[in-house]
This record gives sequence, structure tokens and C-alpha cells, in this order.
Amino acid sequence: MTNNKQQTAVEWLIEQFYNNVGMLTSKKLLKAKEMENEKHEKFNKFLNDEKQLGISDLKTIERIQWYYNTYFNETYGGGEQ
Repeated sequence: MTNNKQQTAVEWLIEQFYNNVGMLTSKKLLKAKEMENEKHEKFNKFLNDEKQLGISDLKTIERIQWYYNTYFNETYGGGEQ
């Protein structure tokens, strides 16, 4: 679309959306990934605290942590904690 006097407000808005959607999408995706990483880190901290405090069976916690980290890495490409 070109920006001329014949362009309606709706056409202008559509043009602005398409021109900016890539930038907005990238920012939102980065924020979502950051939020997912924070959740991942909190869960791993919880599991590590469980191990240190001896609240749960060590082998069970290690299996849960291994499964969770494997799933997270395969799904989100996250790093090992």
C-alpha cells in the first residue's frame, strides 16, 4: 500500500500493522521465552532445594529433574540448569 490522500484510515492502519508486525512479534516471542526460562529455573531450584533438604527421595527427584530438563530442552531449546 502506498501512503497517499486516497488511503483510508483503515488502509493506513492495516499498512502500519503489516510494517510493524515483525518487530512486535519478535519482542513478544523474546518476552515469552524469557518467561518460560524463568519458570524453568524456578522449578529446577525447587527440585534442587528438595534434594538439599532431603524432603523427597533423591533418586525420584533426580529422575523428575532429568525428565523435566530433557523435555524442556527438546521443546524449547533451553539450556541445562
